[in-house]
Amino acid sequence: MFQAGEIGPEVTGWHPPPHPPRQAMAGQWVELAPLSPAHAPALWQAIQGRPELWAYMGAGPFGSEAAFAGWLAQIAPGVDPQFWAIRPRGGDWVGMASYLRITPKDGVIEVGNILFAPALQGTSAATEAMVLMMGFAFDQGYRRYEWKCNALNLPSRRAAQRLGFSFEGVFRQHMVIKGRNRDTAWFSITDADWPALKAAYDRWLDPGNFAAGRQVLALSDLTRPLLAARDPAL
Repeated sequence: MFQAGEIGPEVTGWHPPPHPPRQAMAGQWVELAPLSPAHAPALWQAIQGRPELWAYMGAGPFGSEAAFAGWLAQIAPGVDPQFWAIRPRGGDWVGMASYLRITPKDGVIEVGNILFAPALQGTSAATEAMVLMMGFAFDQGYRRYEWKCNALNLPSRRAAQRLGFSFEGVFRQHMVIKGRNRDTAWFSITDADWPALKAAYDRWLDPGNFAAGRQVLALSDLTRPLLAARDPAL
């Protein structure tokens, strides 16, 4: 006879969340809107001529605005992946990201398809965009928030750790992307992790943490003590 502890604790007081609603998100640095074909011109202006942005993406690069706009028109209405366009407050649309592998019955959701133009990379708006998407998912009732990337994509692995995602391992020969093997590095944040991480994000995003446009406290210094496991490749 199995003991309760041998088959996992019972999940009580939790109900499967809804599919994430399509609604805008806004913070002090950034705005997100459900992706639409109307975002194509601004996004194209921000990313054109930068084929390296597509190196680890499942699509692209695109040789023309028309080709990019056609692809965007195909993905914009999708429910999984479900895409958002991203812009700094007062700026133009310079990035996109999605929820994907959305599994309400288990309370699991993944963030991916992250495409940040150079104008967005390394900014407070970029970090806050990820925090807003994460918070939105947990507010809906999701239990687990995943980040997966090509194991060779060290910048993505660093970003996951900086944001407080705990490393869970590498799945070998997990996918074939654009005709190439992909080993996948897995990271996650759980609803149990979220309150402490949210406090770290709030502290980092506070305007008082920035002087002359530079951070005083690094986000990685705030999230590192909260990691359940660190990525040994970093």
